[in-house]
Amino acid sequence: MKIELETIDQLAWDKMSGLLPCTVQHAFTGEVLMQAYMNKDAIKESLSTGKTTFYSRSKTRLWTKGESSKNYLHLEGIYSDCDNDALLVQALPDGPTCHLGNRSCFTDAPKPLLHELDALIASRKGAEASESYTASLFAEGVKRAAQKVGEEGVEVALAAATEDKNELVNESADLLYHLLVVLQASELSLEDVLEVLAKRRS
Repeated sequence: MKIELETIDQLAWDKMSGLLPCTVQHAFTGEVLMQAYMNKDAIKESLSTGKTTFYSRSKTRLWTKGESSKNYLHLEGIYSDCDNDALLVQALPDGPTCHLGNRSCFTDAPKPLLHELDALIASRKGAEASESYTASLFAEGVKRAAQKVGEEGVEVALAAATEDKNELVNESADLLYHLLVVLQASELSLEDVLEVLAKRRS
């Protein structure tokens, strides 16, 4: 259930002593950013201001993420689970979510697969061309990477047209990889593309 002001009272507050555990997820990437707790007032404040607010058990008060660091979590939506006793917040971070300066409080958890690949490709920029195929593409310049996108796009189309499903998934993987290389070579990332898609969805 999506939580709005009129649905707050439908949550299992009595069951959970007035506090619900809340997992925060990056609205574009799906990456889990942090875990906290919300009470009714925290939800109301989040919905009212658009800045994700929690109930801090250590401070015993409402706490807006970013109130000190300015690394706000801009609210995209709040959802309850099937038992109405846990919450999922989707938000867009202004900067690092973790107080240690990390993107996520769960630093050892793997990123979603495409974002992990995007980060790996980004790490190859500036490396010696002999170190990896990705580094060699960067060394040859964006035009070469763009050419590879064109070649792989044709291969995807041919595999689809000939109904070769095995070739289609393999060529699609090649196309996605080379597209990420072109984006990184152009000082862009997968997240920039997802932002455009999110705007189109809404």
